[in-house]
Amino acid sequence: MLISVIIPVYNVELYLAECLDSVLAQTYPHYEVICVNDGSTDGSQVLLDNYAAKYDKIQVINQKNKGLSAARNAGIATAKGDYIFLLDSDDKIEKHAFETLVAKSNGEDFICFNGKRYFEETNTEDIPDEGISAEFESGWDYYNQFALIDRKFHFVCTVLRLYRREFVLQHKLHFQEGIFHEDNLFTPIACYYAQKVKIIPDCLYIYRIRKGSITQNVKAKRLLDIVYIANTLAEFFISKDDIDKKTIYREIAGSYFRGFMPEEIKAYGNNDSILRSKINWHFYQKISIFPRHKRIYRLLKVHPALFRCYLLTEKWLKIVR
Repeated sequence: MLISVIIPVYNVELYLAECLDSVLAQTYPHYEVICVNDGSTDGSQVLLDNYAAKYDKIQVINQKNKGLSAARNAGIATAKGDYIFLLDSDDKIEKHAFETLVAKSNGEDFICFNGKRYFEETNTEDIPDEGISAEFESGWDYYNQFALIDRKFHFVCTVLRLYRREFVLQHKLHFQEGIFHEDNLFTPIACYYAQKVKIIPDCLYIYRIRKGSITQNVKAKRLLDIVYIANTLAEFFISKDDIDKKTIYREIAGSYFRGFMPEEIKAYGNNDSILRSKINWHFYQKISIFPRHKRIYRLLKVHPALFRCYLLTEKWLKIVR
């Protein structure tokens, strides 16, 4: 079984060698490494060229800066493996990662595994989430069981899954370019299409938390992208009549009102007007199937200030009770 490792690269000169070395140290030998240099302006290009010259398993794609999603898509289009492994260029993997995944795979559309976080500022690793072992004959059953569980890695995180390449190509799964939170859009749709899914408890991925990374350096645009993702997911799932949609509708509803929350305004300023203009209110109404979400929809439709008053009332009632 051949594994295609896709590594988007953008200005990660300080971390890239450690990432590549963790792949080259794998105990399983059958893999290819596709590094997509997304217009880096530091020494990443030179480092990639040196590694590619030294190791036949590594190939480098160079493109103008288009973002993480475009780099991942370019890697997927080039991959020849049976399975695709997504690896961010400032992270790394355990040396037995591929050997473990191959040993436990049996034709699944994707296999989920565990990871842990490394905090660069303090040079510490946290304790991983408790490992899970499970198998599902439906990706949607898997989604409904785990999407709302609170864990250190959010459910939508794509780097903690190994994807069967033909599954990805068959359903034309891709990462939406030009947006933050692309995993939020990719994962529910992948789960909808998946017929066979496995979760293994093994901790195989080490996720670096650092200043200056994409996830640590986002501005108010992320709020607009969350609304865009909500609109897109709503459009996709409203027409589906073959699944239980309560969980996905709960998630979409939360995305619609998230940018109006007091804590988001404190962090990114008041974006009420532009957020309201981006919401597809017809979709929002359709997915608001729970009583509380219906109330929030109506309040936001009138004015976000009413929604925030409602939140204060909820908070006060919890205190007095």
